Amino acid sequence: MAEATPDSASQAVTVAGPAAADAALPKTYDPAGTEARWQAAWEAAGAFHPDPNAPGEPFSVVIPPPNVTGSLHMGHGFETALIDTIVRFQRLRGKNVLCLPGTDHASIAVQSILEKQIKAEGGSKDDLGRDAFLERAWSWKAESGGTIVGQLRRLGYAVDWKRERFTLDPGLNKAVVEAFVRLHEQGLIYRGEYLVNWCPASGSAVSDLEVEMKELDGHLWHFRYPLTAGAKGSAAHGSENGADSVDHLVVATTRPETLLGDTGVAVHPTDPRYAALVGQTITLPLVGREIPIVADEHVDPAFGTGCVKVTPAHDPNDFAIGCRHGLPLITVMAKDGTMNAAAGRFAGLDRFEARQAVVAAMEAEGFLVKVEPHRHSVPFSDRGKVPVEPLLSTQWFARAEPLAARCREALDRGEPRFVPQRWEKVYRDWLTDIRDWCISRQLWWGHRIPAWFVVSETGGVITDATPYVVARDAAEAQAKAETQFGEASRAAGRELQLEQDPDVLDTWFSSGLWPFSTLGWPDENAADLATWYPTSVLVTGFDIIFFWVARMTMLSGAFLQEGEVPVGGRDTWIPFRDVMIHGLVRDENNRKMSKSAGNGIDPLPLIERYGADALRFALVREVAGAGQDIRLDYDRKDGSSATVEAARNFANKLWNATRFALMNLGGETPASLGNPDPAALTLADRWILSRLARVNRETAERYSSYGLGEAAKGLYEFAWNEVCDWTIELLKRRLNPRPASEACTPGEPLSAAALADQRVARQVLAKVLAELLVLLHPLMPHLSEELWHGLTGAPEGTFLALQPWPAVDEAALDAPLEAQFAELIEAIRVVRNLRAVAGLKPSQPAPVVFVTGRPELAAVLNAASGDITALTRAASVEVRDPAASTQAAASERCLAAVSGELQVLLPIEGLVDLDALRGRLEKDIAKAEKEIKGLASRLANPNFAGKAPPEVVAECRANLAEAEAQATLARGRLEGLG
Repeated sequence: MAEATPDSASQAVTVAGPAAADAALPKTYDPAGTEARWQAAWEAAGAFHPDPNAPGEPFSVVIPPPNVTGSLHMGHGFETALIDTIVRFQRLRGKNVLCLPGTDHASIAVQSILEKQIKAEGGSKDDLGRDAFLERAWSWKAESGGTIVGQLRRLGYAVDWKRERFTLDPGLNKAVVEAFVRLHEQGLIYRGEYLVNWCPASGSAVSDLEVEMKELDGHLWHFRYPLTAGAKGSAAHGSENGADSVDHLVVATTRPETLLGDTGVAVHPTDPRYAALVGQTITLPLVGREIPIVADEHVDPAFGTGCVKVTPAHDPNDFAIGCRHGLPLITVMAKDGTMNAAAGRFAGLDRFEARQAVVAAMEAEGFLVKVEPHRHSVPFSDRGKVPVEPLLSTQWFARAEPLAARCREALDRGEPRFVPQRWEKVYRDWLTDIRDWCISRQLWWGHRIPAWFVVSETGGVITDATPYVVARDAAEAQAKAETQFGEASRAAGRELQLEQDPDVLDTWFSSGLWPFSTLGWPDENAADLATWYPTSVLVTGFDIIFFWVARMTMLSGAFLQEGEVPVGGRDTWIPFRDVMIHGLVRDENNRKMSKSAGNGIDPLPLIERYGADALRFALVREVAGAGQDIRLDYDRKDGSSATVEAARNFANKLWNATRFALMNLGGETPASLGNPDPAALTLADRWILSRLARVNRETAERYSSYGLGEAAKGLYEFAWNEVCDWTIELLKRRLNPRPASEACTPGEPLSAAALADQRVARQVLAKVLAELLVLLHPLMPHLSEELWHGLTGAPEGTFLALQPWPAVDEAALDAPLEAQFAELIEAIRVVRNLRAVAGLKPSQPAPVVFVTGRPELAAVLNAASGDITALTRAASVEVRDPAASTQAAASERCLAAVSGELQVLLPIEGLVDLDALRGRLEKDIAKAEKEIKGLASRLANPNFAGKAPPEVVAECRANLAEAEAQATLARGRLEGLG
């Protein structure tokens, strides 16, 4: 039906009924159906598949790739919500946005899964052989490795699934090989024997990130190490050494089995107890080896006896001491966790069996002094689930310092920018005094190291002395080997024979290339690389600043710059301009979630129950500031969460508000209605349009500066309170005006003025809701897309996700009006409260009197008298100045309250039973006084005030103050009744 115009007073106007709304939106919001429908529609249309040649400033994010073995946990849900909020906002801002997804091949995790499967079948990976094992691994990845990707899709990630990457993809493998070769050519990769974290269960070196520290109850064994003949009596006697005579030193250890590899004992250089013994020797018990006493500042003189055993081949700190003092490296443990031949009579024992046997032998031979209970941190292999052993091993290493130096120089220039800034220091500290990075792993699943050993030089087997060549493929390796070794081999009568290194690279090596390998590097002319590198922001947890963030910047510095000029004319080689560090999601008891604690909260049941949008909004809204941990309440008995349920209720509120609009816009859309004439706006219209403009500007600023939690909170308050609770209520009577005549019949024509005002009300409602849905879209994408389509009638293939961010209506901004209207709203709340105190029925009219000496507030109250009447059932609205009010109030019986500088009076004589009201107020006073007496007595009790927890005492004081305020209020109201 055509919309009425102001001059068509004779045209009958009827409001679109519920059926009109149902045609666009069902009565009940169904998150599961809504979310699945829009996820499918976005993906089918390629809505988030950008063209590098498209207009708009480039903006890019490569998401941290979850392990292909993983399944969705709350940390993924939180990080996804943050990233998706950022990229959806930037897309609405008109930028050419790429959000690139992918997964990591997770070498140790996948291999562990497969080896357990094969073992359960009665075989081993060695029985299968490398090729068959890898074939099985790829089959597993195809069948089971996509779980996490499907779960991420459930969250509504606005990523380009057509550009999805996997760290073992051919293109990424090419990048890994190229990176290894170039670093080796630059002298930044080498092969050598050093101490590494060794996992006996997986038979591989592991990175620091794959080591989990666990607090365990163990023992501290104190052993007597006898001084070699000639050193006796040359030290100052002290009881700290725990001996009656100075013929030995006492050392303490938590790993007795490693003493078999001791090559020294260390004391602090300034420790007077042992100064004369430095340079002397002791005889190692059970072994008989003579080892030196050295002075080293690493030793803490106050810990234990001030003497420490030094086992350079089995402890990183001892390794450093050994290097400083030239101590021998003796490995007494094999890589399977058993003792080797160097362990003598303990050879062949498991390391923990050897521990018991060594202690027993030391006790039997009189070397055990004492045993103490000792709780300490033990490093465990995260994948192998066994304690890690520091072991000497020949591995491939990357020289970290030259790479880190470039990153420190960039950080001096402010690149990258950390949010919050405090994490910059953590990043810088880790880049300082950095150790070389062990990049090889003794696994089959992963990027095989592009090095070929010339085994013909060492009897057909790979040894630590076997020469090698590094190459991009076997043909290049053969050519290099021929150049270097061919002639000599033929002269010696040997046929040149090559064998590729069986090891693979640490997964952090390939993921360190992630920001540019995913965009086409090493092809410097790749369109994606040219458009979207460097990426705009990295969103990640604080726990991998060292392991991943730093590795990405270090490797980018090696390949994306040529001298001082970044490759391709970019303004920086740093892989991301901003690094947004987020905190953890903690459980309902504010504890860190972990597998070992068993307190994780599975996000999928919460998504099933409340919807992905509700979970996302709840998580983001909990953020109090960038980088802060959040707490998620959760009832483990019934699987509910009040926080997520509140977000679902918010979604329902928005749903119902949009349905209300559809029932009251006369079949029109925001576009067909157009913007209202500023001259025709009421006070309430001008207020909500000013608030809309301000919230638009504030939300954009918050999204842009990563204040996502603040954005969510602000939009929640605006949408729920100002739009749904106030604006819609204020608009209702104008959207459904009654004809001027008292005795009207359905369908009777409206006046031209009523029609004009109805259209303005529709225009305001449509504009506010349409714009609000855009502002909310980054946080609640599915719901906002559904409601926006219902409101706008947008055709299929048109998406809110791709609309422009609405321009801020600067002309609408009116700060004084917003402040005055806030006072008006509070005044209406006070009137409603006074009506409740009086016991008035909801439909019962009563006069309202406002008393203020501020002319501007009086003007607002007078201008809004119609709204006040409608929202408070006021029989009349009167605004008085204080002087006039004093005389009038003396003859009136009123309930009174104060709101800021405004006094609110509710004359009730003749409307209620005053005696009954007096009785209720007297009961309220008596109840409050009883509570005051009890609380005051409790606080006066020194046993309570001095011994109770501070928070309990504070709560008691707050309750007392509240009770006193209630009593004072009730007395004032009783006095007002006369």
